[in-house]
Amino acid sequence: MLYWLLYQKLFPYFRVFRIFRYLTLRTGFASLTALLIGLLIGPFVIDRLREFQIGQYIREEGPESHQKKSGTPTMGGVLICISILVPTLLWSDLSNPFIWVAVLSTLAFAAIGFTDDYIKVVHKRNLGLTSKQKLLLQFLASGCVAAALLYLRSRGSYSTRLVVPFLKNYKPDLIWAWMGHIPHLSWLAFIPFTIFVMLVISFSSNAVNLTDGLDGLAIGCTIVAAGALTMLTYVSGHVVFSDYLELQRMPLVGELTVFCGAMVGASIGFLWYNAHPAEIFMGDVGSLALGGAISTVAVIIKQELLLPFIGGVFILEAVSVMLQVGSYKLRGGKRIFRMAPLHHHFELGGWSESKVITRFWIMALVFALFALTTLKLR
Repeated sequence: MLYWLLYQKLFPYFRVFRIFRYLTLRTGFASLTALLIGLLIGPFVIDRLREFQIGQYIREEGPESHQKKSGTPTMGGVLICISILVPTLLWSDLSNPFIWVAVLSTLAFAAIGFTDDYIKVVHKRNLGLTSKQKLLLQFLASGCVAAALLYLRSRGSYSTRLVVPFLKNYKPDLIWAWMGHIPHLSWLAFIPFTIFVMLVISFSSNAVNLTDGLDGLAIGCTIVAAGALTMLTYVSGHVVFSDYLELQRMPLVGELTVFCGAMVGASIGFLWYNAHPAEIFMGDVGSLALGGAISTVAVIIKQELLLPFIGGVFILEAVSVMLQVGSYKLRGGKRIFRMAPLHHHFELGGWSESKVITRFWIMALVFALFALTTLKLR
């Protein structure tokens, strides 16, 4: 919106507005705008949530130390989404289709999380949508993302080839091209890509949701992941850097740097109120939206296989739950961890909450730095 006004409309008359053509400048402004929005309207959102008595219900089987957090305002993800989407709409080029894919994906997953949180609040319990209902809605949302990307592929703006870390010459296509020549069955050619996108985005969204169990843990790791994605998105859309790093260059994806910058700023703004002891929790509306946003950007810029490192802590948390559930069912009630997700295991092992949070942030930073080093190790 501001990009359209300041650069496309006013630049022909006032040459000084030429600076708004630069992606780095608009990304910086988007990040600062998101931060200011989060800091300024945060108290208002917290007060309104308290007024409507939208508090967190703590599961009984969780650590006893968490019971005192019961009643803390939740659904703070609404604040995160506003802080991400408003700066994106202000500072990005809205004619870019990838901006709308990322924005609508974030809104779709936020809507799923909002529904889940709303049911919890109405019924005054810690159970919202069932696992099957939530997964079905996530598959539907991520399937729509896949359909949009396939449409952009048909227009020559997107590639369905995988970029494999360390193997620069191996780029398998997830489209079965040979099936496109079979009458009445050509639609089957798109199934592998669609399933892959649905699994990546849905798993990532749930992984962030599982990590959101300690004050500031999930949002701190999100700052690191979004920061790494900001750099990856910028170099993927830059002609010089993408050629130097031998990345698959897609000029249009560079605009997503503004979206990622807004995510960083919004996350920092939310951390101001979510830091221990938290004044507000993000709820599912925030965790599902952030997970959907991070994974959607990764899919668009062809860094899906780097997601386990970009969001390393999120993956560890999700895998710990899968291992715990599998062990309990297959080994007659035996557990691997004291409690899952993984952060509870360390809490019950004697680590203070602040120590768990800080050390997990450090792990997230190490994972992200490794992800960035793979750009040259090809």
